[in-house]
Amino acid sequence: MYPDLSYLFNALLGTDVDNWTSIFKTFGFMLVVALAACGVLLKYELEQKEKEGLILPQKITLISTEKLSFQDILINSLFSLFIGAKLPLLIMQFDQFKGDPASFVFSMQGIWWVGSLAAAATMAYYFWSNSKADPNPQKTEMLRYPSSKTNDIIIIAGLSGVLGSKLFSVTEDLSGFFKDPLGALFSGSGLNVYGGLILAFIAVYWYVKKIGIKPIYMMDIAGMGILLGYAVGRIGCQLSGDGDWGIEAAAMPQWWFLPDWLWSFHYPNNVNNDGVLMASCDPEVYKSAIMSRMSPEDSCLKSCGFRYCHELNPKVYPTPVYETIFGLSAFALLWFNKHRFKIPGTIFFLYMILNGVERFFIEKIRVNEKYDFLGFHWSQAQYISILFVVAGILGIIYLYRSKAKNITA
Repeated sequence: MYPDLSYLFNALLGTDVDNWTSIFKTFGFMLVVALAACGVLLKYELEQKEKEGLILPQKITLISTEKLSFQDILINSLFSLFIGAKLPLLIMQFDQFKGDPASFVFSMQGIWWVGSLAAAATMAYYFWSNSKADPNPQKTEMLRYPSSKTNDIIIIAGLSGVLGSKLFSVTEDLSGFFKDPLGALFSGSGLNVYGGLILAFIAVYWYVKKIGIKPIYMMDIAGMGILLGYAVGRIGCQLSGDGDWGIEAAAMPQWWFLPDWLWSFHYPNNVNNDGVLMASCDPEVYKSAIMSRMSPEDSCLKSCGFRYCHELNPKVYPTPVYETIFGLSAFALLWFNKHRFKIPGTIFFLYMILNGVERFFIEKIRVNEKYDFLGFHWSQAQYISILFVVAGILGIIYLYRSKAKNITA
């Protein structure tokens, strides 16, 4: 498939694989698309609730000054240190960078004396600018609408979501984490969806309450947004072949009328280089390269002419496709019926039920680690999905009982 955009452009336009566009990994690209889609949805929904008077603007006082604080100067100088050290090496070792951008960026590789000069120059420039700036701060009173903070909410959700995903995935493979902590934390694989949802919920809940948005309204928007973002993100899993696939597929039944790849798929050129060597490669050259301790990507390049040269055999269930279909269907269900749910919070708790049911059953045909607990042999996600369903049901019961009490009070 398409581990990075160079493989996608090769399929569409016939351009070479592993060219400069390979720095854009397909999963990461689709993650950005997912966040952008959630951002559009969030801004629209916030503006609608502002028009309805459900979310009110806050009167704030802005204090502006031409002078930068020492903290801002320090942050900009550290950024210059990083860019100054990495950029020259990136140019000189571009082939290494495009093969694994994350490992390059988060390693200690860099021309640090150049970075130090860049940091010193940045710091000197800002101190000089401060000496020329007007020291008197200006105060301005204004109304701040919550919809104006859409980008901040999305950034907080994205960063906390990725962090939560990585932290939860670490608990599933502690031995792998201790062997290579940085590699485990900064690799594009090994993301636990529920870990991301839990930490992102906590971070966003705190932030929206701080800026004057009633969390209950934000929860409803988030329920729809998560389904949309989840569906788009799973497209990235499918296209890149990031290992988030199913178990070995059973024989295709005679009644199956949909395309064969929807039943079972072999994930050629998958980004993890899992499976068997593709037929176009030289197995002896690949074996020799691996024995000489070359990376799988470099071994593929030597024996096949491209960096990702494996496919699965036997074929497996393409579970990311199933989850994308479910995510879009569930999103459409809630979106087109949102005005029928009069009690705030209902949409969010319905999302929890839908998500929990879907994840519990999809885990039955996904590759995952199983844990024995209270007589059950389930994956971590299945245990959490049960909690999601229970919390969703209890949440809806609580909302409707609270409404009934308010009516009879």
